[in-house]
Amino acid sequence: MKDGNFLKANNARSLWHPMTAPSDSLKNAPTIITGASGTRIRDVDGHEVVDAVGGLWNVNLGYSCQPVKDAIAAQLDALPYYSIFRGTSNDKVIELAEVLRDFFAPDGLTRAFFTSGGSDSVETALRLARQYHKIRGEAGRVKFLSLKKGYHGTHMGGASVNGNANFRTAYEPLLPGCHHIPAPYTYRNPFNETDPARLAQLCLQALEDEIAFQGAGTIAAFIMEPILGAGGVIPPHPSFMPGVEAICRKNGILLIADEVITAFGRTGAWTGSRLWGVKPDFACTAKAITNGYFPFGAVMIAESVAAVFEGDDTGRAAIGHGYTYSGHPVGAAAALACLAETKRLNVIENAAARGRQLWDGINRLKEKYAVIGDVRGGHGLMLAIELVGDRATKAAPPKAQPGQVQATAYTAGAMVRVSGPNIILSPPLVLTPADADTILAALDAGFASL
Repeated sequence: MKDGNFLKANNARSLWHPMTAPSDSLKNAPTIITGASGTRIRDVDGHEVVDAVGGLWNVNLGYSCQPVKDAIAAQLDALPYYSIFRGTSNDKVIELAEVLRDFFAPDGLTRAFFTSGGSDSVETALRLARQYHKIRGEAGRVKFLSLKKGYHGTHMGGASVNGNANFRTAYEPLLPGCHHIPAPYTYRNPFNETDPARLAQLCLQALEDEIAFQGAGTIAAFIMEPILGAGGVIPPHPSFMPGVEAICRKNGILLIADEVITAFGRTGAWTGSRLWGVKPDFACTAKAITNGYFPFGAVMIAESVAAVFEGDDTGRAAIGHGYTYSGHPVGAAAALACLAETKRLNVIENAAARGRQLWDGINRLKEKYAVIGDVRGGHGLMLAIELVGDRATKAAPPKAQPGQVQATAYTAGAMVRVSGPNIILSPPLVLTPADADTILAALDAGFASL
C-alpha cells in the first residue's frame, strides 16, 4: 500500500467523490480508511474508532462477518457471474428469492426483482408502479407523491421524488409529475405544530388535499421511508404511515415503502413497514441485504400487484427493465449468508437495546449543551442530533459547528456523520454497550469543543 502522505496528496488528483464538491476534495484530504474489524474502522494513520455510521447505514453485522465473506469466496469459485435475463437464471438467486419471500411474508410481499443497490430499487419500483396501472387500463396514472425531507437515491426518478433541494436543483428539470407534501417533522414544520399526533393528521390532510388537486386518477404511487433517514432521522407518529396506506387504498394509489435503510432490523423491527403495521405494494431494499460486502438490492412486490402482472397475456406486462447485475450470483450468495446471520443473531433485540442506550445518553448531552436543539430517534439504531444557534428561535448553528463536532468526536474515538445541521448515528446492529459508551463520550468531547 502507498504511504499515507501519498494517498492524501493524490486522493483528488484522479478521483471525484459522491456528495462532495471536487474543489472541496482538492482543498481537504479525506479520512482514508484502510482497515476494519468488528464495529471499528482504522485509518491510514493507524487511528482506530467505533464506526457510528455503519459504513453508510449498511454494515449491520460489522466488518468481521465471516459467513458472508466465506459465501462470497465460495460463489466466486463456483459461478462468478451469469445473468437472469429472459431464458436464464442461477441457483443462488432462486434460493434467495424463496428466503426473501418468507422474510417479507408478514409485510404481504411475495415476489422479488433484483437490482444493484438502493437507487436502482427505487427506480424499479417507480417504473413497475406505472406499468401496473397501464396493465390495468389506467394509463393516466403517471404521477408520484412523496414527502419533503425524504430521500430516495440518486437516479433521475429517485431525485425527482426526493424532498431535499440539495439532491435536485443541480439536475433539474427532473421527471415531471412529482409532487411533495410536508413531512411529519415535529421540530420544524409549516404548521408550527409541536404535537406529533396532531401533526400527523395535518400532513395526512395535506396528502388528501394534494390528491384532490392533482386528481386521484392521475397518480401512480406514493413513496416514503418508514423513518426518514438522510433527511435527518425523522420518525413519524405511529398513526402516520397507516393513515397514508388508508388514503392510498381509498384512491387506488400504490404505496412504495423505501426500506433501503429500514429493512433487516435497523429500527428494532425487521422492517420499517412492520414497525408501523403497514403492508405496502412495493418495498425497496438494498444496503444491509449483503452487509455492504457486495452491491446488491431487491424490490419486494405484493401478491396483489404480482397477480396483475402474472395474469396478463397481452404483452403489456413484459418487464422492459433490468440491470446487468440483477440477481448476480455472488450478491445472492452474500445475501443468503447475511440474512441467515442476521436472523441467527436476532439483531433487532440488540438494535433496540443499544438504541435506547444512545437515546438516553444523547438526551443527557442535550441537558448539558444548549447547541443541541433536537434529538430524534427512539426506534433502534437510527438517531440524529440537530444543532442550533439558539434554542428559542431554532436558528441554524454556525456552518462550521457540525463539522467541528464530527472532527473532535473522531479524534476522541467515534466516526459520526454530518448532514446539514444534523449529526447522524447509524452504527452496526452488533454494537456493544462499551461501543455505545465510546460514541457518547466522543460526542461529549465534540460538543465540549464548541
